[in-house]
Amino acid sequence: MAVWAVLWALYLSIVNVGQLWWSFGWETLLCEVGFLAIFLGNAAVAPPLLVLLLVRWLLFRLEFGAGLIKLRGDRCWRDLTCLHHHHETQPMPGPLSWFFHHLPGPLHKVEVAANHVTQLVVPFGLFLPQPVAGVSAGIMLVTQLWLVASGNFAWLNWLAIVLAASVLPDAVWAWLLPGPVQDWLVPTQAGATPYPWVVAVVLLTVLVAVLSWRPVVNLLSPRQAMNASFEPLRLVNTYGAFGSVTKVRHEIVLEGLDSGGVWREYGFRGKPGFPGRWPRQYAPYHLRLDWLMWFAALSHRYAYPWLPRLQRRLLEADPPTLRLLAHDPFDGRRPEAVRAVLHRYRYTTWAELRATRECWHRRPVGPFGPVVTPDSAEPDWW
Repeated sequence: MAVWAVLWALYLSIVNVGQLWWSFGWETLLCEVGFLAIFLGNAAVAPPLLVLLLVRWLLFRLEFGAGLIKLRGDRCWRDLTCLHHHHETQPMPGPLSWFFHHLPGPLHKVEVAANHVTQLVVPFGLFLPQPVAGVSAGIMLVTQLWLVASGNFAWLNWLAIVLAASVLPDAVWAWLLPGPVQDWLVPTQAGATPYPWVVAVVLLTVLVAVLSWRPVVNLLSPRQAMNASFEPLRLVNTYGAFGSVTKVRHEIVLEGLDSGGVWREYGFRGKPGFPGRWPRQYAPYHLRLDWLMWFAALSHRYAYPWLPRLQRRLLEADPPTLRLLAHDPFDGRRPEAVRAVLHRYRYTTWAELRATRECWHRRPVGPFGPVVTPDSAEPDWW
């Protein structure tokens, strides 16, 4: 318990000072899960029923909140057409996203309908007796694996899978796992529960119940916040994802000017860049810079003040900054200038893929901010 408490406190301290770079919903989710994990106990005692119910309550809020934000958000979720666009415009596609995008239109509608059932109906089954609770968790687990295959969403899906796996009855693990692993993971006996621990678990349950009122009010509100914390310790939070889906993909391409007057492109690790570079699988690893580049392409207000500073660091050939990238066209040398250019991206068709071997087609839209040179000041219009 002490180890989990230290891990939770250390990560919470990073999240609370991380500002924009640690503002993603799965950061808060990891904090909340980490806090509950403190009270699960060690291998010598059975995990308390109350804590397992709190884990289910967290999984319920995670799924149900995501379902409600979709139902209240973009109309395409209601007419079942969001996945005609989402696989192409999601923040960081994975290696199979191109193929998911090219699934038949009717199957996309089935995907959306199944997602609504999983997030809006199935979560209530978590609080019913077994095997209903286990079946409900199993449906969520399969859905999360589908999301893992279709995109890169850091550790959001993997953490949801861990939460869902905790609801599965022991009989499932006995059927899935070989004997030695089963004996280690599913002990047949547990020691007596220490009295102070019982008191701590009861107090935890009361605390979560009290702090849950604001997330519940948020879930019922027509102005539901998508991802929010209501107290600095992030003990009980509200969750949601993709209340709106962009229909057109724009990407910011950063380029440096060499001494010969040629603009050369910087390459990022995860976000789309060179049209022939197939997306990689990075989740559960989180590429924060690549994600923020996706948000920046949506609006200048998401790019200030960090994007002009990023351009300045590239102009200085700052080594720690260059290590965040996959490709430096100047091999550590300083460029003459750095600019950002907005491009319109779309997936290639099957015919284009066979002809060019490129998964992306792109065309320039225009400059995204002024050119940064050694003598230029930070632009006012950002």
